Amino acid sequence: MTDSKYFTTTKKGEIFELKAELNSDKKEKKKEAVKKVIASMTVGKDVSALFPDVVNCMQTDNLELKKLVYLYLMNYAKSQPDMAIMAVNTFVKDCEDPNPLIRALAVRTMGCIRVDKITEYLCEPLRKCLKDEDPYVRKTAAVCVAKLHDINAQLVEDQGFLDTLKDLISDSNPMVVANAVAALSEIAESHPSSNLLDLNPQSINKLLTALNECTEWGQIFILDCLANYMPKDDREAQSICERVTPRLSHANSAVVLSAVKVLMKFMEMLSKDLDYYGTLLKKLAPPLVTLLSAEPELQYVALRNINLIVQKRPEILKHEMKVFFVKYNDPIYVKLEKLDIMIRLASQANIAQVLAELKEYATEVDVDFVRKAVRAIGRCAIKGEQSAERCVSTLLDLIQTKVNYVVQEAIVVIKDIFRKYPNKYESVIATLCENLDSLDEPEARAAMIWIVGEYAERIDNADELLESFLEGFHDESTQVQLQLLTAIVKLFLKKPTETQELVQQVLSLATQDSDNPDLRDRGYIYWRLLSTDPVAAKEVVLAEKPLISEETDLIEPTLLDELICYIGTLASVYHKPPSAFVEGSRGVVHKSLPPRTGSSESTESPDTAPSGVQAAEQPAVIPTQGDLLGDLLNLDLGPPVSGPPITTSAVQMGAVDLLGGGLDSLIGGSGFAPAPSTTMPTNLGAPLGSGLGDLFDLTGGVGTLSGSYVAPKTVSGMAAMKAKGLEISGTFSRQVGSISMDLVLTNKALQVMSDFAIQFNRNSFGLAPAAPLQVHAPLAPNQSVEISLPLNTVGSVMKMDPLNNLQVAVKNNIDVFYFSTLYPLHILFVEDGKM
Repeated sequence: MTDSKYFTTTKKGEIFELKAELNSDKKEKKKEAVKKVIASMTVGKDVSALFPDVVNCMQTDNLELKKLVYLYLMNYAKSQPDMAIMAVNTFVKDCEDPNPLIRALAVRTMGCIRVDKITEYLCEPLRKCLKDEDPYVRKTAAVCVAKLHDINAQLVEDQGFLDTLKDLISDSNPMVVANAVAALSEIAESHPSSNLLDLNPQSINKLLTALNECTEWGQIFILDCLANYMPKDDREAQSICERVTPRLSHANSAVVLSAVKVLMKFMEMLSKDLDYYGTLLKKLAPPLVTLLSAEPELQYVALRNINLIVQKRPEILKHEMKVFFVKYNDPIYVKLEKLDIMIRLASQANIAQVLAELKEYATEVDVDFVRKAVRAIGRCAIKGEQSAERCVSTLLDLIQTKVNYVVQEAIVVIKDIFRKYPNKYESVIATLCENLDSLDEPEARAAMIWIVGEYAERIDNADELLESFLEGFHDESTQVQLQLLTAIVKLFLKKPTETQELVQQVLSLATQDSDNPDLRDRGYIYWRLLSTDPVAAKEVVLAEKPLISEETDLIEPTLLDELICYIGTLASVYHKPPSAFVEGSRGVVHKSLPPRTGSSESTESPDTAPSGVQAAEQPAVIPTQGDLLGDLLNLDLGPPVSGPPITTSAVQMGAVDLLGGGLDSLIGGSGFAPAPSTTMPTNLGAPLGSGLGDLFDLTGGVGTLSGSYVAPKTVSGMAAMKAKGLEISGTFSRQVGSISMDLVLTNKALQVMSDFAIQFNRNSFGLAPAAPLQVHAPLAPNQSVEISLPLNTVGSVMKMDPLNNLQVAVKNNIDVFYFSTLYPLHILFVEDGKM
């Protein structure tokens, strides 16, 4: 009869009867009773009342009965801590049993009983088991140390168990080594400051020897430990890579990914000129390809990891494009991930093959997948100029199919292609205009309106096309309304005589009939621009647009390097560092790739560097001036330089320029004077009583603040990519006799930023912070905070080149960042005109 009989009982006095059976003299009856107790416990019945009776059954030689009692003990020890002490003597006795299975069972159960009261009694038995002659007992005891450390870390350190664990790394049995490494890694993760895994070439050699002989999970623990090691030179890195490479052919995908992680990390230290480097690249491709023949869930995990690898080193899989072609029976999540990798691997050599495949996908039945495929064609066009023509031709073929959603996606991506390659493919506009009536999605309508507005001079009936959109203006989405407003203003600036009524109509709709603040504000700005200075309006609205980036979806390089260190873990699937999704991860150490020592090349692959970033756009580099840089790097970021208190005078609200000089600077007016009173010209014909004349007549009761000038925030600090996610912009201003540095701090990282401080290096006029940098709450990801930092001129003086150069250090919980900027000299001039 099977064990199911233990789960089917309808007796009323069950607990009482079980109690009697547990105290029976017959061994078989006892065993049956314990099985019934475990069955009741499994289905959720409370059998804690039988604790003393079950514990009495521990005194037995029967291994099966002992396992059942230990199982009960683990479950109820926490709720019955006083009773659990009764079992201590049995543990001590079992740890000296001649049978190694019983010794291991006792030490495993000891680790699972999370009761503070009995931990100190378990130290002696654990110490004996750590030095047991049987490797099975030793490997079980190693894991028990990690469990005990989680309950009482101080006790484990005082008892010297950590040193014993370190000794076990040199054990002759590979499984003991693997468990010791696993236990030490677990403890090190919860205590990042402790240098437990102090690895050296000798211990690494022992780990690599054990790697070949232990179980697959043991191999994963050892490989993860190796990934945290920093080889002293490229020769040692190559030696480790050679011994880890055989793991790539393992049947377990987790072992393969852990081996890939180690190799990807240590490849950073190898010179690209080495023959071995090329060999390693070739060896990495087949195991990654093999992972794609597994079941869909494993494929997805593999693809997410491959996505990171391809961004870091596209050369590994550049010849393996075909394995990423979508199969008809792939789940949608696998299809989309394959599509993403295909785009990343697309190059001049394989673009014809890729486009043929994507064109095929565009005829699939799954609408979402078809949309992604069409967008992928657009991304391929933006990625490589040589292949752009082929991509545009493919998109035109798809538009000819007249399938509604295909046409709409194609128009959206063609808009991006126009942005990337201006004045190159505009001949297709006529084809796009033919499909105007079929557009019903906001994004496609907005894209088409942008194209008509941008190329209005090439489209004869541009005004008619835009007018057709204007008929249902209030029914359109905000995205379309904003685009339509801008397009008609562009059209007016290009063909002013023909479209005067049209622009009046759209400005009136946007400013008076709309309740959307974004639309109203944009309408008012355009109206004011057109009414005061049409030349300035033309410069602003028809300004040359920057080319769009080739790869906007690349992971930021520092984050990519960190994620490469987490290949094979959940972080590599989420594409986020553990600190972004693990609770209580304040102690998580941010991993990074080792610096490249084998060659002078940058650690960033040229394929992953975001394009379109010109060298000129980078923030100014701190000039080398004697020991100036060293002086700045030694900033202690202490309290600010004390100086005379900042005097502030009360200002009446009526004297504040509500627009802050923003619009004045936009239309070429001076920030010192109030905006000129403007009446709407007759050719624009603002409706009487519309309030526009009143709105723009800012002289009535509102003027600029006497004796103050606030410059627009044009001084850039650091690009987000170069400062671990911290982006700083700001300006210098002088108001009511006080100098201030107005900063906007933006957190572009994936973790919270806090503990901000700022310090200036010695400079020509002794500028220094007059107060600490006050960021009152931690700065969450994707949030910005505006801060006004008061300055004084009582700091250390040193002549700079140029004279107004200022070197700044900003500290937060992540790092200290340095940059230099130029401050305008007018902030040093007092209101009476003297310096």
